[in-house]
Amino acid sequence: MKKSIQFGLTITVAVLALNSCKAQKSEGASKIVLKNTSDIALPQKAVEIKRSLLPVVKNAAGYPILLQQKDTIPAQLNDLDGDGKWDEIFLVADFAAKEKKELVLKWSVTDPKFTIRTSVRFGKRAGKEEPVKPAVEEIMPANEVHTALGYQRYQTDGPSWENDKVGFRHYLDGRNAKDVFGKKNPAITPENVGINSKGAVEDNYHQMYDWGRDIFPVGNSAGLGGYALLVNNEIKRLGITAKEPLNTIETTTFKIVSEGPENSVLSYNYHNWDINGKKYQVQETTSIWPGMYGYKNTVKVNGLQGNEVFLAALSNINNTNPLKEIESGDFVCLIQHGHLTYEKQWILGTAIIVPKKLYKGYIEAPKTGQLTDSYLAKLTVKNNEPVSYYAVAGWELSADPNFKDPAYFAKYVTALAEQLSAKIGIEIK
Repeated sequence: MKKSIQFGLTITVAVLALNSCKAQKSEGASKIVLKNTSDIALPQKAVEIKRSLLPVVKNAAGYPILLQQKDTIPAQLNDLDGDGKWDEIFLVADFAAKEKKELVLKWSVTDPKFTIRTSVRFGKRAGKEEPVKPAVEEIMPANEVHTALGYQRYQTDGPSWENDKVGFRHYLDGRNAKDVFGKKNPAITPENVGINSKGAVEDNYHQMYDWGRDIFPVGNSAGLGGYALLVNNEIKRLGITAKEPLNTIETTTFKIVSEGPENSVLSYNYHNWDINGKKYQVQETTSIWPGMYGYKNTVKVNGLQGNEVFLAALSNINNTNPLKEIESGDFVCLIQHGHLTYEKQWILGTAIIVPKKLYKGYIEAPKTGQLTDSYLAKLTVKNNEPVSYYAVAGWELSADPNFKDPAYFAKYVTALAEQLSAKIGIEIK
């Protein structure tokens, strides 16, 4: 699944480059200055450098090499529009408060082979008796959900994605919920998670391995970071529950847009989502990069009538503690903590981080119906305008055992929200 050109979608950066830089001609290396404009440290901060800011360089091809003195900062090229040409350089780096990094950009004709710290896995089978094979895309009509087929077509019920801290999976089979894989070490999990030695789909990830396991009960919720619409005060699930044989979405398309060392990205398009006879078009992009116990989700909805509210979901199955609602930076954090795992076996903290400017409070889903057992953050949504938010999971058996403490987890989430709010200035010399 590795590609020579990757796609990345990250936090917005404040671009300080001068217009004259865009017209600059150079045959050699470029100098890039990145500045943390905030008063806080930014560990593992994602940065995107637009190609349009860089000088026109004849040898600007191959693989980017970013040098800070003698140190190399891992980076990858991202093709944002799928035209086969890179649009930005994506990197992740640590910044001290107000730190300025002066980098030299060079190019390599060979792949520098940076440590793989993000990954996507997707496998499917052509028939019930066929083995699972790796794939990078899928088109699923409404009548091909797993209940109608009579078998599960997809490895782990759909794609899974991870970084060095945590993993997730998406129920592509019509449910469109998000699940959590707890990871005990930073290594990328084995490719055979969800299949047996014969290549058949097998639920083998609800037992403990050296790497970890699926730890999060989802049920009829939308999981951690799934979503729905509130239409005339009625909750409308994106898709169906596990037992329904016909999807409310005419066609679902999925694609792995990127699988790179610093960023992996998944894309979903939901065509003609039927709500009360109205047809909605939904585009979703999921992005993950190293260092964060979470992922970013961005959703655009077309066909809005003006009476809809976007709902970002946080499953509350097994939750017995009050939900915390805390403002931090440009965001509002909805945080829960406790024995949120299967059979309440381990302690887990989960949260969603939603934009403060769109936030209109939250509601709790009912215990019965099409979408249940969730807190739902209400966000203002406009036609064909993106809504971005983050989903976070901190397991007590992860690399950070302090997640067992509720105060520690809450502090982690709110600090992360501050870091995501901070801007990196970019200057090209």
